[in-house]
Amino acid sequence: MDPLAFISALAREAGALLRERLDAPREVRQKMPHDLVTDADRASEALIVRRIRAAYPNATILGEESGTHAGSGEERFIADPLDGTTNYAHRYPLFCVALAYERAGVVEAGTVYAPVLDELYAARRGGGATLNGKPIHVSATARVARAMVATGFNPARYARNGPYFAHVSDRAEAVRRDGSAALDLSFVAAGRYDAFWEWDLQPWDVAAGALLIEEAGGRVSAIEGTPLDIAVGSILASNGTIHAELQALLAEV
Repeated sequence: MDPLAFISALAREAGALLRERLDAPREVRQKMPHDLVTDADRASEALIVRRIRAAYPNATILGEESGTHAGSGEERFIADPLDGTTNYAHRYPLFCVALAYERAGVVEAGTVYAPVLDELYAARRGGGATLNGKPIHVSATARVARAMVATGFNPARYARNGPYFAHVSDRAEAVRRDGSAALDLSFVAAGRYDAFWEWDLQPWDVAAGALLIEEAGGRVSAIEGTPLDIAVGSILASNGTIHAELQALLAEV
């Protein structure tokens, strides 16, 4: 079974579940301040785990809501069943399902599906990136002054990113905060955003999106410029052209 085809179909199935539940009465609770989980998160992850277990019984699964489901092989699936939960809880349409397939510690395939937009972003290592089956590429923007970039932060920890947000806002053409890191990274891959940065993320937030950007011709790193480690949680992603300039701006704060 082709892993990319599998996770693409699974992301669509989980996304359909989220879309069906979007206007239904919602069970919402806080995991920590400004970090929500809903019944839809849990239902989506249960579906994802069930499907992966049936198709790849020896694989490890890392899910945002249920943690690690141990496996005996070198394959691992990394799943965010609903990225942008606060958006979802308020029926704001920017949320997604993000799935990545990893073999021997290397992310080989990733997909991000935005149900309301009906947009499926998919990438295979060495095979390029697509949006609804059509190839995508990062933007050609050459300077931060002409760039629209995105960032993210937990409102309860605004001080962590606030000075950087202000500094870049003074210099970029626009800065956005949409509340879904996986979708923001997908938008960089598609050339809608020119760059994205954020601290304090988890592997399920970045694994699929980072591969999308690389395969769309962009660049990803830690914010400090070191190689990206999806387990560490810091990411700077860009079209490649403005990467060094944006990294230097962030270093000035």
